[in-house]
Order: sequence, then structure tokens, then C-alpha cells
Amino acid sequence: MNWKTAPLLPTLYDFAVQNRALSRLGARALWNYDVDHLHELIAAQDPSALTLDIPCGGGLAIRDNPRHVAADLSQTMLKRARRKSTTLVQADIYNLPFPTDTFDVCLTYNGLHCLEDPPSALHELTRVLRPGGTLQGTTVIKGAGRDPLIKLLQRQGAFGNPGTRTNLRTWLEKASLTNITLTTSGAVTAFTARKSGTHHSPASAKVD
Repeated sequence: MNWKTAPLLPTLYDFAVQNRALSRLGARALWNYDVDHLHELIAAQDPSALTLDIPCGGGLAIRDNPRHVAADLSQTMLKRARRKSTTLVQADIYNLPFPTDTFDVCLTYNGLHCLEDPPSALHELTRVLRPGGTLQGTTVIKGAGRDPLIKLLQRQGAFGNPGTRTNLRTWLEKASLTNITLTTSGAVTAFTARKSGTHHSPASAKVD
């Protein structure tokens, strides 16, 4: 995928995303999406939660907090994210280098639609969540009036295999996640779900 091998695409994307006015205009024009909702989700993060943020991109959701672990496959994105944090890991979302039941929260903002196999990524994110932990993210979906644009971006290698809103719910359910909430704005759906079990989060927990 171009996100891993071509530095220009990630750089241009990150520049647009980090600029609040430009991202607002672009999200509305491209996806009929109110990007302020994404910023509200980011602002509501719990700083005490041990959090995995993947793909972190250039660091839109990063907080300067050692309990916020930012990860991405792209070296270009990680270099840009380094401006905001030093708790960075180069990682493949399909094969995360963390033990099972590690994180209180997993974030995956604007990443699933870039993947060839979103269901496998959701299974892996669920694996590293602690019982009772929360998975939260946003993704472009099919069937919301932007399918021709999705197909164009797929041909350019920028998108993988996004699904419909129904597909997204099915993927989350098959990952054994519960309490699923989907909120759609234009062609973007925000999702929140929980891993079954009781959540215990000792203050001393850390990621090496």
C-alpha cells in the first residue's frame, strides 16, 4: 500500500488533517463528514487509560502521555508523530507486538478503510484489549453516497476494502465485541465497542 512505501501521500494527508480549517473543508467536501465529531472524540480521551493508538498517522490523537502508545506502519507518519510524543512504535496492525489483554483502550481513527482486511485488524485489536476495555474508531463506509470516490482511491492504492455500516457491525460482533455503538456522519461512521469481561487496570501497568 502507498501508505507504507510512498512518503508523499502520507505527508500530504497529514498536513491536511492537522490543519483544522482545511480538514473541516476537506471532510465535508469529500465525505460529507463533520470532522468536529472526531475532535470531540479525541478530546474526550481518558489520560489515565493505557491506550494504543493505531494507525496514529502524524499524531492527531496523540497526547504527551507515556500511557498513550502511538503506533503506525509508516515511518513517514512516525517521524511526523515524533513532534508530539516519544512513545512511538512501528507496528503492523495485523500482528501487534503486545501481549494479549494489555490495553484499556484501543483507538483506530480513519484507518480501517485503508486496510485490505479490516476484520482481521479488529480481531487483533480486540486481542490486545483487556477484558472490559474499549475499542473506538472512525472509518469511511460504503453505501453512503461516496462509493465512486472510494473506488478511485482503491485504484490509487490509498484505500483497502472498506465495508458498509452493516459490515462494520458484523465485523465488530465477530471480533467478540459487545455494547456496539455506531454513529454515522456522511460517509464516515464512528464506532465504540467493549471486550467482554471485567476491566482491571492497575496504575503500574506499562508497555515496554
